[in-house]
Amino acid sequence: MIATIEGIEILEEAEQLAKILAHSDIAIQYTNAKRKLQEDSKAQDLIAEFSRLKERYEEVQRFGKYHPDYTTVSTDIRVLKRTMDLHETVAEYKRSEQELEKLLNEISSIVAGKVSKNIKVPTGNPFFDNLSCGGGCGSGGSCGCG
Repeated sequence: MIATIEGIEILEEAEQLAKILAHSDIAIQYTNAKRKLQEDSKAQDLIAEFSRLKERYEEVQRFGKYHPDYTTVSTDIRVLKRTMDLHETVAEYKRSEQELEKLLNEISSIVAGKVSKNIKVPTGNPFFDNLSCGGGCGSGGSCGCG
């Protein structure tokens, strides 16, 4: 728990940033897309069907290609996943979710970078995650301690 006046001020600033983010166009688009997804009965049916088939898929995967239904279930889940991902409401939700995540990752990177260039922040992008300092001091990594 941060008990200093400076710590309290930092938390208050973080609260302000959270309010700004919550009222941003990207967050509003995400909230609207999520609501539409929850209200779209066809999308909900596809999601429910995918969840049921995913359980079956996981069961089949335990035995791999030796399971008698391996090929059928593997094909069925790929087809259903594609159908679900191409459904307009699901696709809109995923796009808005990715945009919001991208914004949050960018903010996290900016904040961490202002504190120290050695702070690693997951970006959700393996390419950029691998460019950051790995392991810290004494790990043999490329980052210097400073």
